[in-house]
Amino acid sequence: MTKKQKKVLYRIIASALLMIALHFVPVQGYLRFGLYLVPYFIIGYDILRKAVLGICHGEVFDENFLMAVATVGAMLLGVYNESRGLEGEFAEGVAVMLFYQIGELFQAVAVGRSRKNISALMDIRPDYANIEDEAGNLEQVDPDEVEVGTVILVQPGEKVPIDGVVTRGASTLNTSALTGESVPREVKEGEEIISGCVNLTGLLRIRTTKNFGESTVSKILDLVENSSMKKARTENFITKFARYYTPVVCYSALALAVIPSAVNLLLGNPADWSTWVIRALTFLVISCPCALVISIPLSFFGGIGGASSCGILVKGSNYLEALAKTKYVVFDKTGTLTKGVFQVTEVCPAAEFEGGAERLLELAACAESYSNHPISKSLKEACGREIHPALVSDVEEISGHGVKAQVEGVSVAAGNARLMEKLGLSCEKTRQTGTIVHVAVDGAYAGYILIADVVKEQAKDAIAALKAAGVKETVMLTGDTRLTAEYVAGQLGLDEVKSELLPGDKVDAVESLLTRKRPGENLAFVGDGINDAPVLSRADIGVAMGALGSDAAIEAADIVLMDDNPMKLALAMRISRKCLRIVYENIVFALAVKAACLILGALGLANMWIAIFADVGVMVLAVLNAIRCLKVSKLNYFFMA
Repeated sequence: MTKKQKKVLYRIIASALLMIALHFVPVQGYLRFGLYLVPYFIIGYDILRKAVLGICHGEVFDENFLMAVATVGAMLLGVYNESRGLEGEFAEGVAVMLFYQIGELFQAVAVGRSRKNISALMDIRPDYANIEDEAGNLEQVDPDEVEVGTVILVQPGEKVPIDGVVTRGASTLNTSALTGESVPREVKEGEEIISGCVNLTGLLRIRTTKNFGESTVSKILDLVENSSMKKARTENFITKFARYYTPVVCYSALALAVIPSAVNLLLGNPADWSTWVIRALTFLVISCPCALVISIPLSFFGGIGGASSCGILVKGSNYLEALAKTKYVVFDKTGTLTKGVFQVTEVCPAAEFEGGAERLLELAACAESYSNHPISKSLKEACGREIHPALVSDVEEISGHGVKAQVEGVSVAAGNARLMEKLGLSCEKTRQTGTIVHVAVDGAYAGYILIADVVKEQAKDAIAALKAAGVKETVMLTGDTRLTAEYVAGQLGLDEVKSELLPGDKVDAVESLLTRKRPGENLAFVGDGINDAPVLSRADIGVAMGALGSDAAIEAADIVLMDDNPMKLALAMRISRKCLRIVYENIVFALAVKAACLILGALGLANMWIAIFADVGVMVLAVLNAIRCLKVSKLNYFFMA
């Protein structure tokens, strides 16, 4: 608890003990009234102050006004009853204020808990950056002052303050605050590094590639801080509802206090003012809309906080609500469902080649060693050993075909089928998906190497989880060839695939899919965020995955999944649907109890204690229900493994 919350708790305890003690004190009249004023002011002075300030500022109809009018009225009625020799309503007046403050304390603690996940995320904000001066001494400077291209040092235990590239050193990074994953990530010289990570082991020298204001950590913090600005339709409805509801019940209570007594006077009957005023005050206490006004925003805030603890950033409660109603999910392929990196998946030497698969791969890697093409890199990585430049000579790149070179005195040609035709060789035909590199050695066909973009391990389970969550159609859009696209779609169990698309074609495809959905259904597009900004913006919900370093993703997407795990989308849907379910539970429960108790209060069948339950009890139960949004079931993590 905060100091302020502890102070409220002490006031609650003191007021409750005094109220209980006064119940056994045998005094009557004004002395009894004066004694009960002590616990009343201990627990309610701040509410009375807020009510007075609200009236002075023209903001009359709020929960503070309702509590003040109801409790002051109860205390004054107690004085009236005492003067007539009846039992005063002092205890009830104090109890209303006491339980209201208990409910407020529950709400404050709940908000504090839901803020913990956001606060943990805010801890990624770096306080300083280390720069080495000419004498070799470290100087701590404000990250805002570090220019692009500056070399900064990050010691073990420190946060990486600015995005950059590691120029020297190797280390292990804790990325849990960013991704929600506890498994450390290795980083070494030449690799990109993003701000917000914690350096765990080695000293790193990093050349910055962005200003602090443009770095990942700044963009994420800005995104989270502004998430409350974008409210869900349900949240906006409750705000408008309370704006009109509160004045209506205040005037209704006034009518209940005056009209029946006035009618009695006109009919020649006793006015019975006290009875109807008590009913009106009870009506006021019951009518306070705290349960709705507090619990609904808290539910969405808790949902966003719970999602952020799992590495899912939601830009506003409106997107959390929209995600719960998603029935169509469209995926980009490369980098989203596949790893986006080429890997050698098969080496097939020809029957006539005597060197075997290992030698075939080695010769192809040597021939491609001078190229920076992704395919060349995958061959060199698969070879597994460093290629000495002296082994390779007479390298000749043939545009659109491949490469020829002398490797250890052997003539090697590596490329596509057109290169083999150009050399007058017939190559083996295959219908396998991926990029095929044919290899010729000393003028004879030696075999082929299959290179493919590897499907992510969790992708198939992610598609199955989305369908289990009620998604009608899963669609993949890709610029890759039809054969490759259909192969990946078949592996993952997708409903539809569209291949050989340009970026503009993807927008057209999404436009076409949007015409299929019914009112109330949403379409989400999931991309890696690098070149999918137009489609992310066009879909009902844009989801950028594994795109922490991508400015386009953070700007264009509505939801950012902060690592490469596609199961996070299914988890995000679980969180959103749980959050919306809790919101609807609170709305139905609060309105049903309020309506029943208001009718009972108007008929005189509900006393102040029932009014207390209808107000504070419902609020406490609704807040406790809203706290559930923070909890992400371990079962969800099991599905993500």
